Amino acid sequence: MDDDLAKKLYDGVKKAYSAAAEQPAERHPFPVGRAFAESVGYPKDLLDSLPAQSVEAFAGVSNVSLFAAIPAGSIVLDLGCGAGLDALIAAQRTGPSGKVVGIDFSTSMLRRAEKAAHEKELAWLDFRESVAESLPLGDKEVDVALVNGIFNLNPKRDAIFKELFRVVRPGGHVYAAELILTEPIVSSSPPTEAGWFS
Repeated sequence: MDDDLAKKLYDGVKKAYSAAAEQPAERHPFPVGRAFAESVGYPKDLLDSLPAQSVEAFAGVSNVSLFAAIPAGSIVLDLGCGAGLDALIAAQRTGPSGKVVGIDFSTSMLRRAEKAAHEKELAWLDFRESVAESLPLGDKEVDVALVNGIFNLNPKRDAIFKELFRVVRPGGHVYAAELILTEPIVSSSPPTEAGWFS
């Protein structure tokens, strides 16, 4: 993918996800919110216990923070954390002896995540704004990385995998969820940037 097309994709995705954070109840090119979170396996009682700031703007693809092994005291990276749903769950599982760092490129999503963390008084949960291919973390700093649906939306996948390899310690784990096609999409015309992320 050439640089101009990659930048258009990046800008379009960022605009769309920021819009989902700012107006989650509006229509978006992807599912957003509590009903969607329930549909991918987050239990209702768990969602009831979490701040609405995070739940109503959920835009992942799976319940990765539930099936991941997250020991108490571990250092967790939630890459592409969005409004912070998985990061909040991970922070409850690590406890105060651990640390969770949520990273996202959308300021609007991070504002929601930070408000939610403040509401739950999770001092060991930290959010940072950054692109996935250049993480503000040290080498071998992370025990567990969670990635809930960012690879299809970022053409710099090789760089993301290299960064994950750099920041996750030897013997650490990466839990990733992503959408895949099982058969070709038939369309009379290819989707445009405006059609996907307007």
